[in-house]
Amino acid sequence: MKKIDPTVLKETFYVACFSVVFSLLMQAVYLAIGKWNTAVLFGNLLGYFAAVANFFLMGLTVQSAVMKEEKEARNLVKLSQNLRMVFLLVVAVIGYAVPIFDIIAVVIPFIFPRLSVTVRSLTIKDKD
Repeated sequence: MKKIDPTVLKETFYVACFSVVFSLLMQAVYLAIGKWNTAVLFGNLLGYFAAVANFFLMGLTVQSAVMKEEKEARNLVKLSQNLRMVFLLVVAVIGYAVPIFDIIAVVIPFIFPRLSVTVRSLTIKDKD
């Protein structure tokens, strides 16, 4: 197994930390509107871990793709994206089918990595 690039670990850590902040905000919104229960908490945890795992796997794919020829890299990235989407779909189905999870609280964290990357890109531009 290849060594994990430090950049992949650093970016995944950043996404994980920001996703915790977004998860806490989501929990606060549920609490404020009076809809919070343990299913929301468990759904948020399931969605959070799936989203961060998806981001980490994407980073590993990009790390591997950089070392390949263009066509092979494109195919690898496409395959990885399809498999990761199936993974998120399976997590969403589990969140829907198992009553200890709130399906909305499972699915919302799927966008947290994208929000984290957006926030990161805005802060990096401000520093330059």
